[in-house]
Order: sequence, then structure tokens, then C-alpha cells
Amino acid sequence: MNLLADRLGRIKPSMTVSINIKANALRAQGKDVLVLAAGEPDFDTPLNIREAAKKAMDEGETRYVPGRGTPNLQTAIINKFKKDNNISYSKEEIMVGVGGKHIIYNAMMATLNPKDEVIIPSPFWVSYPDIVLLADGIPVIVKCGSEKNFKITPSQLEENITNKTKWLMLNSPSNPTGAVYSKDELKNLSKVLLKYPEIYILTDDIYEKIIYENIEFHTLASVEPKLKNRILTLNGVSKTYCMTGWRLGYCGGPKEIIAGMNKIQSQSNTSTSSISMAAAVEALNGDQDFIMKHNNEFIQRRDLVVKSLNAIDGISCQIPEGAFYVYPSCAGIIGKKTKNGDIIKNDEDFMNFLLESEGVAGVHGAAFGLSPYFRLSYATDKNTLIDACERITRACKNLS
Repeated sequence: MNLLADRLGRIKPSMTVSINIKANALRAQGKDVLVLAAGEPDFDTPLNIREAAKKAMDEGETRYVPGRGTPNLQTAIINKFKKDNNISYSKEEIMVGVGGKHIIYNAMMATLNPKDEVIIPSPFWVSYPDIVLLADGIPVIVKCGSEKNFKITPSQLEENITNKTKWLMLNSPSNPTGAVYSKDELKNLSKVLLKYPEIYILTDDIYEKIIYENIEFHTLASVEPKLKNRILTLNGVSKTYCMTGWRLGYCGGPKEIIAGMNKIQSQSNTSTSSISMAAAVEALNGDQDFIMKHNNEFIQRRDLVVKSLNAIDGISCQIPEGAFYVYPSCAGIIGKKTKNGDIIKNDEDFMNFLLESEGVAGVHGAAFGLSPYFRLSYATDKNTLIDACERITRACKNLS
């Protein structure tokens, strides 16, 4: 009898987490490593949110809380969905989890039966396929390259629908590409989905407010209200409010799915922290002016990185519309040799080469389901980004 469950053989450790651990271990050894692999803002949690958490502790809000969220948090979430997205949810249609990943896990565990299929456009956030596999489902990966602006088309969607399709996952703005679905693009996808009433849709909107220039954010449940009862709209406080460590995600969706998710959660972690819930209430209800300030800083960083990368022979980088990542192609690097005579065979080789030769940690595109690309986060200070781009430039010049 094996000690570990067979299901562990289906999945891999989170690649982004693994790379961050490796890079930080090198740092701890005294090596000069620039870590551009993390998916979190470098800004502190705003003061008003931290003060709300302290107040909650001082006032004794430290006991068990409902897994669905405290009444104040439920109200704040309902108001947020109505104000920002024009979607109306009742308290029975709201759930709070330990981060957005936990919401997705609960949803898949509550709804997937063995061999149910989940359509996942690639590049995707690294955890989508593995969560599906943990829940006995089958990820159906649909490659959406730069020629499609990294977005699934209606024809691609319909071509991949079978009688086993249970879910479609959409992420906008995207991690890792920063691509944003327009209202028309979502409307055209909805025309396909309306023909298949047995399919549910999970829209991961975690980067909703990190969006640039004149790009407008739209989510499927507001674009096509006829689909609302088949959509789980996911969001959270991690990215916009710089609260990655507070671990709080939330969603709105059909009562039956929410009830199933809460049933799963009641037998696992029960709820996220009561203090995180109190802080999230202030995040959603409080001052939002800092978001634009952060976004303006992200734009400057993005432009710096895109310009620098596009000046490197063999690398091509599109301009992201949201989130805080670039996802450049390294197609022109593949096949080149290092000074040691090693051939760069794929994007993972390239990322290992950058880490080992210049101490720049990024994530290879294969981890997101689409090669030959790589992801760098620009959620760090400009001096670090300038240094990183100079190191990447130098490394590429040393290839032949």
C-alpha cells in the first residue's frame, strides 16, 4: 500500500511558487538574484485597511466566523458587484474563501465528476489545470497565441466543446499576459455559450482594477445577463488592495454551486481569518483613490520593461493591457548556444540560463501552457527592473 494518494501523481507543484522558493534560497546563500517571478504587488496594504484590521482585533473580532463571510463582508461584496459590475447577488449567492485559488478549488471539487472536461485557454494561470485534475476532471487546453492576442475565439471555443464539457475558465485581465477581453469579444463568446446550456463558466476577475489607459473592464455576467445563472464570478482583495498575505477571495454565483462549495469548505478549512474579513470590508468600502496611483506606477514600469525587452535581438514583447506581467516571446533565442556550448532548446532552458548566468528569476512559458514565452512581473521598483533588463540584455548578447 502506498503512503501517498494516487491523485498526487496527476499534479505538479505550483511552478511560480517553486521558482520563487528556488530564487529566494539562492538569495539566502548570498547570491545576487533579482526575483521577477512573484505575482504580488510590491506596495504595502493601504493604511486604512491595516487600521481596520487592528480595530477588529482590539474589539475582539477574533472568533469563528461564517464561511460565507460575516454579514458586513457579504454586504460589501454584494454592493461591490452591483456598483462595479451591475450584477445583483443575494447573500445565498456569495461565498468567501482563503484566496481566489481556494474559491476555484472549492468550485471544481463541488461540481466535477470523473472525466468531466474543463476548457482552459492557454496561456493560463498555472494552477487551473492542476486543480481540475485534483477534482478528477480533465483539463482541455486551447492554445491562444500572440496572433490571437492570447484570447480564445468563439470558433476555438465551439470546436472544443464536447458532451463532457462542464466548465469554461476565463481570466481577464490575464495572468500571465495582461490581455483583456473586450465587451464585443465576451458578447461573441456568449453567443456560443448560449447554445450549450449545460456548460458553466468561471470568470477569474482578480486583476479587474489593474487595467491601463483607456481599456474598459467587462465581465461575462454583466455582458450577457442570460448567462448569469451559469457563471461563477471570482474576485478578491489580493492584487488590487495589496493583500496577498491576507488570503481572501470571494465569488458570486448560482445558489446550488455556492451551497456545494460551502459544504466542501465546511469540512476543510471552515473559513478565512476573521481579521482578514474585517480588513476586506474596509478594502471594498473604503478609499479607492490609491488604485489609480498604483496603476500609473505600473504603466511606467510596464513601458520601461517592454521597451527594453523589444530592443533585445530574439525577444518580442506585446504591451499588456492589465495585470502586472509581461509575456514576451523568446522564439528568436531558441537554438542559440551559451559560452559553455549548451543549446537553449526551450523557454525553460532560457529561464534557467538567465537565473544561472545573470541572477534573473522569471517563469518559463511552458508553466502557463504556451511556449516559447516567459513571464516577468514588473510589480517591483524601477531600479530593479532596469537592472534586470540590463542583465537579460547582457545574457542574450553572450549567446551565439
